[in-house]
Amino acid sequence: MSLIKSISGIRGTIGGYPGKNLTPLDAVQFASAYGQWLQQKFPDKKLRVVIGRDARISGAMIQNIVQYSLSAMGIDIIDLHLSTTPSVEMAVTGLEADGGIILTASHNPKQWNALKLLNEKGEFLSAADGQKLIDLISDNNFKYASVDNLGKIILKDNGYIDEHIDAILNLPDVKTEAIKKAGFKVVIDAINSTGGIAIPKLLDRLNVKYDCLFCDVSGNFQHNPEPLEKNLSTIMQKVKTGTADLGIVVDPDVDRLALIDEKGQMFGEEYTLVAIADYILAKHPGATVSNLSSSRALKDISDKHGVPYYKAKTGEVNVVEKMREVNAVIGGEGNGGVIYPRLHAGRDALLGIALILSYLSENKLSLSALKQTYPLYYMSKNKMPVTSSLDLEKLLHFLIEKYPDAEADLQDGLRLDFEESWVQIRKSNTEPIIRIYAEAKSQSQADNLAQIIMAEVKSLI
Repeated sequence: MSLIKSISGIRGTIGGYPGKNLTPLDAVQFASAYGQWLQQKFPDKKLRVVIGRDARISGAMIQNIVQYSLSAMGIDIIDLHLSTTPSVEMAVTGLEADGGIILTASHNPKQWNALKLLNEKGEFLSAADGQKLIDLISDNNFKYASVDNLGKIILKDNGYIDEHIDAILNLPDVKTEAIKKAGFKVVIDAINSTGGIAIPKLLDRLNVKYDCLFCDVSGNFQHNPEPLEKNLSTIMQKVKTGTADLGIVVDPDVDRLALIDEKGQMFGEEYTLVAIADYILAKHPGATVSNLSSSRALKDISDKHGVPYYKAKTGEVNVVEKMREVNAVIGGEGNGGVIYPRLHAGRDALLGIALILSYLSENKLSLSALKQTYPLYYMSKNKMPVTSSLDLEKLLHFLIEKYPDAEADLQDGLRLDFEESWVQIRKSNTEPIIRIYAEAKSQSQADNLAQIIMAEVKSLI
């Protein structure tokens, strides 16, 4: 199957052989390297690390291995048990920990799991820190604590979700009373993961009625967990044939948000960030940031509000770094990931839900009506397996030469911008694939552009 070690963590499929899959030995090695990295960063300090996980089947096993590996290094653990990625991020600073680990493979299917590593700010490691950790793994020279100095494991069984929701509802931009008066009814697809815990808690606080699909927190994903239209027929039909105002879809660790309008149609995960940015910029004008795989619509909205827009490399840490550099008011990724620094510097679907409900209630709009106020773009998202015969650098330069009239950006693979469309080809950070994304004014144009580039790739393999 697969194992991917990178500066952002380790991700792989459960079972198989060490070094080729995510096995107990790989989990021990990576957790130990993280513990040693923390000890080098904070020498002579009694360290505390927050750990939480999504509901996937392998989660409890991997969490126990990771926690006891760190405990063996003398590090105390705050065990959040079942939680969400943004809740764990907030818990690092809220509980004054020195770091954190989220056990989730995000949108990957159930056979995958991963260790996502956080620094003392509750943010993903920088490229430099990630490389230090990779180097420690290569050395494989870890020192463990004596029996009198083992770390303790402290259980905090609400996953820090309640505190996370408190912080969201305390934001002035979240219009709690307006949402309560609006009488919303929604349908939730929580993919049988921790969104089934967190989203009902949030909606109960807002007096929003809901039907919950796939909320049993069993980790048995009922469909592909990536929140794309092709995977969401059940909730789309449920909203279409019912009386709901909208549908809410999250990935297993609740940092990506996709919405279904009251007609049972996809609002589009690309438009989650666009709509929330429109709402926030009307109140707090300032710079915006999204990654190079995200829709042009955010730039259009930024232009509408008279604020600058910036592109960043794909990856949450890269978006956060660019946001900090340009002092951005809001940013994120077109996969439904909203980052609002007034709360914390991480993608947050719970925050996104509260802000979109605030927008709709304050302006008395339906989701479909809101979508019509935005420039309409259509995206084609495709992927191909990486093969040893593919020379990606050669391919990228071939494409630049073949399309000389396009604006070429090599920050993250290659993005070619045409007058009314763009296409990007890049290696995935999370899977052994290359991604080919295209966007245009119609779905057929986007699909055709992506197919042309995919044919170019195949011709060079």
